[in-house]
Amino acid sequence: MTSPPIYLHDVAEFLRHELSVERFTKAEQGGIHRRSMRSIRRIGLALEPFPGIGDWVRQEQLDVLWLHRHWQLDMKSLPADVGLICHHLPFDEALTIGYNAHLAKALKDAAPLEPLGYKEDDRDKSLPPRPIGMIFDVEQLDYSAYLTFITAMFKGYERLDAGKSTTISRLAVVGAMTDVLVRQAAQRGAQLYLTGAYRKAGELAVKETGIAVIAVGHLRCEVWGLYALAKMLEERWPTIECVVREPTS
Repeated sequence: MTSPPIYLHDVAEFLRHELSVERFTKAEQGGIHRRSMRSIRRIGLALEPFPGIGDWVRQEQLDVLWLHRHWQLDMKSLPADVGLICHHLPFDEALTIGYNAHLAKALKDAAPLEPLGYKEDDRDKSLPPRPIGMIFDVEQLDYSAYLTFITAMFKGYERLDAGKSTTISRLAVVGAMTDVLVRQAAQRGAQLYLTGAYRKAGELAVKETGIAVIAVGHLRCEVWGLYALAKMLEERWPTIECVVREPTS
């Protein structure tokens, strides 16, 4: 049986739901930035425009391009019939370090996710607060085992602090590193704090609580999110192939 064609609107609606864009202001929700009537078989995913992006789109025979940061894109560099979808904050908060169910699954969560910290949009009080991070139970393993696992998952790390616990059974994954968030994570039983960038603001709390920290680096978080996005799309539509373009520097 032939599968029905997939169009730009179908992909945009799927991502609108999966990235929960309704939590953001209209200006930050993202979505379709250039329409196209092509049926979709190949989607290119990149963090931002790069030299030769138009040639890459043509060589890979892409039907649609997805970008995280599209602001410097020269639209004339793309084939005229290729669609463009963009998401900034919704991608950051749903698929990088933060309250990210896909990442929790990859980390083999063993219990329901608990939110840690909230951010509010002062410009629109009608929007719900959004979790900054999550805490959940995991299989009890040595710190070194989790360090090896996380390093492999993100292809490296930026900075770490081994902390005082030799075993890890509860993990905090947080999109910021402040004194308050580090202390809250420790108070709620987390032995390991996984974040993007190590911030000096949380350093004293790390020392006083003894919680371990692995800061994998902002770019590594985003690249992990690109592959998670590709997996989501290919699982939703097995006839679609996603092409991920990792940054070269």
